[in-house]
Amino acid sequence: MKKLGLLFLGLATQIIFAQANRFVYQVTMKTDSTDKTIQKSELANLDVSAGNSIFYAENRLKTDSIFARMRQTGIYNFSQDQRQALRSNIDFIVEKDYKTGKKIFKSQIARDQYAYEEDRPMDWKILPETSKIGDYKTQKAETDFAGRIWYAWFTTEIPFQDGPYKFSGLPGLIVKVEDSQGDYSFDLKEAKKINEVASFTQRGSTITVKRAAFEKQQNQFRKDPTAALTSRGGPWRMQMDPNQRKRMEDRLKEEFNKNNNPIELK
Repeated sequence: MKKLGLLFLGLATQIIFAQANRFVYQVTMKTDSTDKTIQKSELANLDVSAGNSIFYAENRLKTDSIFARMRQTGIYNFSQDQRQALRSNIDFIVEKDYKTGKKIFKSQIARDQYAYEEDRPMDWKILPETSKIGDYKTQKAETDFAGRIWYAWFTTEIPFQDGPYKFSGLPGLIVKVEDSQGDYSFDLKEAKKINEVASFTQRGSTITVKRAAFEKQQNQFRKDPTAALTSRGGPWRMQMDPNQRKRMEDRLKEEFNKNNNPIELK
């Protein structure tokens, strides 16, 4: 009977970990350093399977589902109001491989998809402070990463050494993480089982580069956004007259100016 009980426990454990897990975070951002009274907030998901995870905006998942349905039905109806409602400030995906320890950051610049492997270690200092957050007993940790001091609260009650964005490496799931200036925070709101982790459709291939090359390309796009959209040949090239180009350039630059406080400062 004892052996049977152990066998049942082993099978139950395999079933639990065979399923995927979704951790839903409320992401709060102050993206304009000139006016920190403006606070943006949206949901993002961390999907965890046996050997990897993916972090992405929930609006990205909703948008992808809408386009997949339109392709299946052949009915293309996506209004400007819908587009506006599903806009996201989390314009990236972070994939982590537990076996290799690799973290892959993916984002779009102009019309190209880019990916780079995070090359900076995340060294944590575990602090003695503990706190009850929601249903979880948590402990505080600190790290200096990408120009910000971050404080995280992790729980050993959820046995995944992972967290939102690029954060990972603590002895349990990160329930909350925020920077010392209060500009960015990630707060766990829900944990649930799912059948499989999210996957996203993509047109074209991904350009894999070093992080420094990605940041250089991103900076160039911010300086002259319309050049990247109009200079390429082929089907991706956008044809614009001078007035259209000026309007688009002004709109994009205004948007960039209001997003001058990125999550990574260096």
